[in-house]
Amino acid sequence: MRKAATDEIAPDEGGGPPGAGGPSSGAEGTGSPGRGPRGAPADAGARSGIPRRREALTGLAFVAPMLALFVVFRFGPTLGAVFLSVTDYRLSGEWTFIGAGNYTRLLGDDLFWESLGVTVVYTALYVPMTVALALGTAVLLHRTLWMRGFFRGLFFLPYVTSIVLAAVIWKWIYEVQDGLINASLGLLGAGPVDFLGSESLVLPSIAAASAWKGFGYSMLILLAGLQSIPREVTEAATIDGASGWQRFRWVTLPLLRPVLFFVLVIEAILGFQVFDAMYVMTAGGPVRASYSLVYFLYDSGFKFFDFGYASAVGLVLFVIVLVFSLVQRRLVGRDAD
Repeated sequence: MRKAATDEIAPDEGGGPPGAGGPSSGAEGTGSPGRGPRGAPADAGARSGIPRRREALTGLAFVAPMLALFVVFRFGPTLGAVFLSVTDYRLSGEWTFIGAGNYTRLLGDDLFWESLGVTVVYTALYVPMTVALALGTAVLLHRTLWMRGFFRGLFFLPYVTSIVLAAVIWKWIYEVQDGLINASLGLLGAGPVDFLGSESLVLPSIAAASAWKGFGYSMLILLAGLQSIPREVTEAATIDGASGWQRFRWVTLPLLRPVLFFVLVIEAILGFQVFDAMYVMTAGGPVRASYSLVYFLYDSGFKFFDFGYASAVGLVLFVIVLVFSLVQRRLVGRDAD
C-alpha cells in the first residue's frame, strides 16, 4: 500500500507529463513569444540604447564648437598652404598655377640649404641640452621630498615666460661689455667673449637660452613618468645589490622609454621651428650663422611677399619633421607600446 501511494505521488514532484508544471514544461529559459529569457520584453535592449545615444549626441554637441575651430584653424590653413605651394601667389590676390616650380626652385636655392643646415645644427644642440636638463631636474625632484611643489613651480616658471622677454634677458646676459657672463669673467681676469657675435658660438648660445626657456614642460612630463614607475621594481633592484646608477640605467630608463620618446619628438619639433629667439637675439646674424629655416620662410612670405615659395618651404619643413619623428620612433620608441 505504501509503495503504491509513493508511485502515485512521484510523477507530481517533477516527473509528470509536459505542461504539468515539471521541468520539461519550459517555464524557465523559454518564456512566451516576444519576451526575453526571463520574461523581459525583447525590445528592452533597444530601449536601453536610446539613453546612450542621447548621451553621445549631447557630448558631441558640447565638443562640436571646439572641433569646428580645430578643423577650420588647423586643417584649413594646411590645405591652403598645399594649394599655395603649387602656385605663384602674390599679395594682390592674383595667382598662377606652376605645379612643382616652387619645389624645383628650392632645390637650387643655396640660401635654403644654408638655413636648413643651421636648423639641423641648432636642433642637434638644443634637443640634448633640453632633455638632459629636464631629465636631471625631474630625477632630483622625484627624490626630493622637502618643498617639492615650490621647486617644481620654480623650474616651470621660465616655460610660461614670454619667449621675447626671455630672449631679451639672455641677450643682456651675453652682452660683451655689460653682460652678466662677461662681467663675471672680468672678475676672474678673463677677456670678454662675444657669444652672439661669433659664428661658432652663436648657435650654442641660443640653444642654451632656449633650453633654459623650455625645459620645464618636459621636466613635468618626465616627472610624471618617474612617479608612475612601480616602487616595487626599484626596491627589488636595490635588494639585488644594484647601485644608484645601475638602477637608473637598467630599470628607470627602460621603463621611462615611452615618455622619453614623446619628449624627444616634441623638443625636436620645437627645435626645427625655432624663430623667435634668433629674430630677437641676433636677427639671423652674424653672416646668417643663426638664419633658421623658419626665418627663411618668414623672409620669403612677409618680406618679399612670395607666399607660394614660403608655403613650399613650410611643407618641406613639415616633411622633414615627420621623417625625423619616424626615425626617432624607430630608434627610441620601438618598445614604447
